[in-house]
Amino acid sequence: MKIKSALISVSDKSELIIILKLLKKYKIKIISSGGTYKKIKSLGYECIEVSDYTKFPEILDGRVKTLHPKIHSGILFKRNNKTHQKILNNLKFESIDLVITNFYPFKKTILQTSNHEKIIENIDIGGPTLVRSAAKNYKDVVIITRVDQYKDLANELNHLKGGTSLKFREKLSREAFMETANYDSTIYNYFNNFSKINIPKKLIFNGDLVQKLRYGENPHQFAAIYSNNNEFKLEKLHGKDLSYNNYNDIFACLKLSKTLPKNRGVVIVKHMNPCGVSIENNHMKSYQSAMNCDPVSAFGGIVACNFKLSCSVAIEIAKNYYEVIIANGFEKNAINFLKSKKNLRLIDSSKINLNSKIDVISGINSYLIQSHDSSILEKKNLRIVSKIKPSKKLIQELLFSFNVCRSVKSNAIVIAQNNKTIGIGSGQPSRLDSCEIAIEKMKKFNLYSSKYPVVAASDAFFPFIDGIEKLVQAGVTAVIQPNGSIRDKEIIKFANDMGIVLVFSKTRHFNH
Repeated sequence: MKIKSALISVSDKSELIIILKLLKKYKIKIISSGGTYKKIKSLGYECIEVSDYTKFPEILDGRVKTLHPKIHSGILFKRNNKTHQKILNNLKFESIDLVITNFYPFKKTILQTSNHEKIIENIDIGGPTLVRSAAKNYKDVVIITRVDQYKDLANELNHLKGGTSLKFREKLSREAFMETANYDSTIYNYFNNFSKINIPKKLIFNGDLVQKLRYGENPHQFAAIYSNNNEFKLEKLHGKDLSYNNYNDIFACLKLSKTLPKNRGVVIVKHMNPCGVSIENNHMKSYQSAMNCDPVSAFGGIVACNFKLSCSVAIEIAKNYYEVIIANGFEKNAINFLKSKKNLRLIDSSKINLNSKIDVISGINSYLIQSHDSSILEKKNLRIVSKIKPSKKLIQELLFSFNVCRSVKSNAIVIAQNNKTIGIGSGQPSRLDSCEIAIEKMKKFNLYSSKYPVVAASDAFFPFIDGIEKLVQAGVTAVIQPNGSIRDKEIIKFANDMGIVLVFSKTRHFNH
């Protein structure tokens, strides 16, 4: 199919010269409007303004430009339909064989301003309408919706001497509807946020492909990663491509490390579960404390430091085998040293912010959504229910252990001492089993000391005395748990009888 005329109306005018040279080469007539018309003329190319073409002026401050029967009839009529052809001849309308358009930058606008009126003015009407018309009639019309398609169009026209193939037009049509769907969903989700609609009647996702992954959790599963609002700021500095499982562990690592006090925290994760967490002013000690919590599980895991990684700490980390090292920036010497490790990936997380509002899990032809558990754990969220009252420092220890606990798969038990984990029990059907695992790890690696109190956190209430009893027998002197059990009074009585501190949280933090 040879192209005789083209309509160009673009918000992004970069690389437009590529198209103009191409259209001139094949003697294709150009119709355009507004700023695009002025740009084309300024580059020295011939162009017919839409208002001259339709004999109707742009109106309503440019809101109505290309919304005209002559434009859309020229795009939508079927070239092999004699009735359509007769109607166009009677109306003296011409065909438009190529449409090049991209939309007002709505996504960029909502990231830059909260001014509702300005945002509304950046909702494109004419652009998506042109795209839908051209994409629907792809058997006769070429639709270009992105600047990165210009070179593909050039290759096609040059190969077919000013024409395009049906296969090429069909591909562009599919991509065009992808662009309009993405654009509309962004607007829809903006209005939901503006109107504070947390659970809309229809759930619409949009995202840009970041990377196809080699496979999913297992080699027979396909996988990919997408980013919402072009805000994927996880920067890989070194190493082979990340896998689906790597990303899962990285997300788990970052969700916890970013909640720890800045410039002090280290988190080691294996299979989405923390196996060691520490906060120390001394970065070397912080890493060593996290690793020593469970050095066996740490092997082959992921380590995240919420501080800039020095060479000395990098050397210490490299003594163990990790899949990924994440840091809030790397010193140059540290990068140079770590790059010598062939199978190690380095991730800079300095630009990543935890601003997720919704968590989504896919089910059987369904989706589960919930608001993200991002609440800050503070003293005001606690209720001290034991006779013995904790010191301010002990409260901080309990908050630290409880914060780690909400990143551990339920049922979760975290034993901590002096702002570092010393035993973690995770993912067990029985809370008692999680207690026993946490205690076993604490004893196995001989981490606890008589110098500091040993505290424990549970992600849900103890339904029976047996779990908390196990912890107390192992040396725990302070426990934090959510309230809500019908046996809360029994747990409180046990704590008082044993002479330990018991603190209830007003919120529960399961991580299934």
